[in-house]
Amino acid sequence: MSTRKILFIDRDGCLIEEPADEQIDAYEKFRLMPGVIPALLDLKDAGFRFVMVSNQDGLGTDSFPEEDFRGPHELLLQILASQGIEFDAIHIDKSFPEDQAPTRKPGVGMLLDYLRDPGLDRHQSAVIGDRETDLELASNMGLRGFRVGEQGDDWATIAGQILATPRIGTIARNTRETRIRVEVNLDQTRPVKISTGIGFFDHMLEQVSSHGRFSLSLDCQGDLEVDEHHTVEDCALALGQAIDQALSDRAGLGRYGFVLPMDESLAQVAIDLSGRPAFVLNGQFPRESVGGLHTEMVSHFFASLAQALRCAIHIDLRGENTHHMVEACFKGVGRALAPALARSGSGIPSTKGML
Repeated sequence: MSTRKILFIDRDGCLIEEPADEQIDAYEKFRLMPGVIPALLDLKDAGFRFVMVSNQDGLGTDSFPEEDFRGPHELLLQILASQGIEFDAIHIDKSFPEDQAPTRKPGVGMLLDYLRDPGLDRHQSAVIGDRETDLELASNMGLRGFRVGEQGDDWATIAGQILATPRIGTIARNTRETRIRVEVNLDQTRPVKISTGIGFFDHMLEQVSSHGRFSLSLDCQGDLEVDEHHTVEDCALALGQAIDQALSDRAGLGRYGFVLPMDESLAQVAIDLSGRPAFVLNGQFPRESVGGLHTEMVSHFFASLAQALRCAIHIDLRGENTHHMVEACFKGVGRALAPALARSGSGIPSTKGML
């Protein structure tokens, strides 16, 4: 499922300054908030979409004629658009505070479609405004809230905090054969806690996490009395789903990763976080099993991981020692994932504009 990172942004006092003297002509009082354009450009490069959400008390009435608002508002949009900053939507509530309209911030009436959208990345999305009602709106939406201005932070600080949000994925996968919980944090390396009931498999998963430079907590209760197939397969699927969730829209990724020797064995690994699953293994293991893990499950693990992570994994493998060859595969995939998962800050790494 594709995800969207959306910033719900207030207008007055957030995008443009809001002077104390309301009698000043609308064009005379029109000033962009300091630092707003470079901050929004950085956020745009990181894949964020923008939605404007504003209360305009009595807009269209005699006390606030439409023409007093329309000109300066269109000027604001023209200035931002000239810098490459546009809004997916603009939601303006025209009611008075005493109306207590459900569409008026901090009410969520204008934004119900977003709250119903399963593709909204609630971990990364946020509300940005200058008033307490904006923070209340964030709370009502189940999102983070950031406050701009004298009672908050400047735009550069807020953009930095949003861009530094850890990429976390959490998956609970329960079937009749396995019960699995996985959590990954792609922006820290600890903790690494793995328990699958297969010691050698635990060790291999630790190699992927450690060499991939991401934290991993994985607990699996599987039907090992049958065999290891369901445990290995479902762990791969859950791990792939957790990483995929953490990657969100995949903006700012390195995308590609490349290799690994293990003593006499050599696993040459290439990974592309393309959004398209594929797996190819060239090579054969000398033994049928190692450490209680059948070697046929190694290729099945990576095929399942590629499916759930929506990526291409290619492994060219040679060697003599089965243990070394299997470990080279897992370490190599981890090493290839590290640069692929790394943040590059350069937008969507595809000419298509999406992965």
